[in-house]
Amino acid sequence: MRLPNDASRALTPDIEASHTCGFTSGERRISITIVRARARKLTTKATLAFLSFSRFCVLKKLEGLDEEKLRRRLVMSDTTLLGLVQHLTGAERYWFGDTVAGTPRYADASIGMTVAEDQPAERVIADYRTTIGDSDVYVRAAGDLDFRTAQSVNEEPRTLRWALAHMTCETTRHADILRGLIDGVTGH
Repeated sequence: MRLPNDASRALTPDIEASHTCGFTSGERRISITIVRARARKLTTKATLAFLSFSRFCVLKKLEGLDEEKLRRRLVMSDTTLLGLVQHLTGAERYWFGDTVAGTPRYADASIGMTVAEDQPAERVIADYRTTIGDSDVYVRAAGDLDFRTAQSVNEEPRTLRWALAHMTCETTRHADILRGLIDGVTGH
């Protein structure tokens, strides 16, 4: 999947600086490039497109895996692909439902990685898809990237721009490594 043209165009002409950070997983070097663009050119629609692409990549990592592989613990923590999806569901509810929109029912959204054995994988994935739709509604309702969040973070006011950047980073961090450990499939 490619970024929509408006997302690509939003960054291309006005890049001020970029920063690449990375880590090594086995013999593989993972790099993430963070680009700082002039805010006047980066629209809410384009910023949401970056998060949408990250979400798409997470969901793509789940394709073709059975329940056992989705629940397989591959690292020392309790992180599994299915647990990651559950975590992202709670994080989206918290950051966009509570922090951005001020919806009290999401103030205590669970972000745990351990999925209950009686919780079917298809239900966890469906909840994530539904939550993505809800989050997008909150983002579009806020509109402007400079919109101040309803809730402060660490006693500091934040913007929609900050919340979108935070959630995009959170979404992209884990899935590729886990899928690669299961069957070698990596990339988007």
